[in-house]
Amino acid sequence: MVREESHRAFRAQLVVDEHRQLFDYWVERSRGRAMPERRDINPAHFPKLLPSISLIDIESDSRYRVRLAGSALREIYDREITGLYIDDIDFGRAKDYWAASYARVARTGRPAQGVIRSPRATKEHLVQFWLKLPLAADGSTTPGMILCLDSCVPATSVGTPVSSEVLAAIAG
Repeated sequence: MVREESHRAFRAQLVVDEHRQLFDYWVERSRGRAMPERRDINPAHFPKLLPSISLIDIESDSRYRVRLAGSALREIYDREITGLYIDDIDFGRAKDYWAASYARVARTGRPAQGVIRSPRATKEHLVQFWLKLPLAADGSTTPGMILCLDSCVPATSVGTPVSSEVLAAIAG
């Protein structure tokens, strides 16, 4: 009951349709557990989200490696980030912000979401809505990975509701 209330409260904070879709899938795949395992997640169940999806390996308390990053993220960071460590990615002055967001999910095993202006110094015209969902290490109850969904929209569109059509136009 407490977990259901917590999930409802968290979901109510998600302003992007695709974030609600992935969160609902994550809750469903959890099957009453604190979080699903990586093997519970099938990317074929959310193909339209894949360009904006990343999987992050939790290697230690402060070391996170991008196992996989979708093509939309390559456009944001102007390079392939698959295989990089989070602290090797150019986040500009938001470096501490991102380090704290990954650490919180890894430490608590709870989802996190947020929004930040300009994911990079050269992308100041964008606003990034982000979602981070922990995935348990196989056979464990502690996070081993983080499933992420990042949606970037022009800052000029943030004053109005962000629709799936706006996100689709930017992603593709």
